[in-house]
Amino acid sequence: MAGQVIRLTAAVIREDDWYVARALEVEVASQGRTIDEALANLREALELYFEDEPVPEATEAIVAPIEVQLSA
Repeated sequence: MAGQVIRLTAAVIREDDWYVARALEVEVASQGRTIDEALANLREALELYFEDEPVPEATEAIVAPIEVQLSA
């Protein structure tokens, strides 16, 4: 019997030689040397995370740009 499938939003940024992938709906992140590796590692981390945590009710993140005023 197949398990439940949920769709989450991942943000990926580059930090030095690594790509860091973070799920926006829950506080889970992982990394890899490539984007694909970072996402695969994030998927594995999320599967482990949801073994002990409930699935969030709202699983759709809102992604929006934001401007920040910096002092001169």
